[in-house]
Amino acid sequence: MFLIVGLGNPGRQYEHTRHNVGFDVMDALADKYNISISEKKHRALCGKGVIGGQKVVLAKPQTYMNLSGESVAELLHYYKLDPESEMLVIFDDISLAPGGIRIRKKGSAGGHNGIKNIIAQTGTQNFMRVKVGVGEKPKGWDLADHVLGRFDAADRERVETAIGDAVAATELVLSGEVDRAMNEFNGKKQEG
Repeated sequence: MFLIVGLGNPGRQYEHTRHNVGFDVMDALADKYNISISEKKHRALCGKGVIGGQKVVLAKPQTYMNLSGESVAELLHYYKLDPESEMLVIFDDISLAPGGIRIRKKGSAGGHNGIKNIIAQTGTQNFMRVKVGVGEKPKGWDLADHVLGRFDAADRERVETAIGDAVAATELVLSGEVDRAMNEFNGKKQEG
């Protein structure tokens, strides 16, 4: 079994904000594989299914971004999964332009509070992740205002493409082809 976690904030006011692209990728995976992410447990909305022959749990932590690790740790414990080999986390990244994605096998939190909390709660930073670009905050803006804001129409279109790419990258990760996913998507240039 494999745990796929999309990060975001619960509540209608946060839907489709920059910080919630992890939830958007979860919804795209759920739609494609007919998995209902509606079961409330381990402080997350969860759904079980199969992607590419691999049993998966799709999870959207409901703890708010900064406490994502609390939900993730509960899920890992309950399903007896190893975060280093049986977990993929999908989240927003302000250092990538809207529409870009980056796959990593491990790494630091890079200033992302959700990832920081997952590392603190699981005791490892060696877990796979897919970062979805949301763009840098404009000069003089508060970071929270930026990540909790919505995309303009052009950026939303680019992000929809990135969500599709993140789904494809997730499929490759689940089939054991992390390197191929990295080669295919990490250098991909967005049409500006």
